[in-house]
Amino acid sequence: MNWYSAADTPELAGFGPVTGLGVTGRGAPGGPAHLAAITALYAVAHPLTGLAGLPMPVLEGRWWVEDATRHPLDVPRDEWHWHLFLRLPDDLDPALAEQAREAARPTPGIDAVQLVTFTDGQCVQMTHHGSFAEEPKSLALMDEFMRAHGLVPAGLHHEIYLSGLQETDPTALRTILRQPVRTARN
Repeated sequence: MNWYSAADTPELAGFGPVTGLGVTGRGAPGGPAHLAAITALYAVAHPLTGLAGLPMPVLEGRWWVEDATRHPLDVPRDEWHWHLFLRLPDDLDPALAEQAREAARPTPGIDAVQLVTFTDGQCVQMTHHGSFAEEPKSLALMDEFMRAHGLVPAGLHHEIYLSGLQETDPTALRTILRQPVRTARN
């Protein structure tokens, strides 16, 4: 499967390990901590694109809450946790990432940006078209698909922002929504 494509309706997909720049934090999407982390992430990525001759990667986020008593969308947004991620080639020399971090100094938050690897594994995914506020409709379709196929969530909710966060026309926004899953136990 292509990392940067998904159908417009829920589908099963599988993804092995990927490597990139990551930063972890807590706070509302678009809030001060979130925006500062994005700034630090891109500050490291910018010199890396020159050092390794790479195009600028698209922003991704993996999200979770630490409140088992409420549905995640009912938890106040300033309590959300996230891993922000910019995918890099899996064979990138780690020394180049360190050189890029040094080149990005003195941008605040640089030391929180790390070279990370994670695996989504088997997922239910789809492309959401429209504003972030409308994502619950797509997530409901994914939940329905999981139930119909005897699957349950087995990892962090993952989003890939294909159109970029600077897009101002909500009808032009495209986000891959990806949920790692496993077979439900009876």
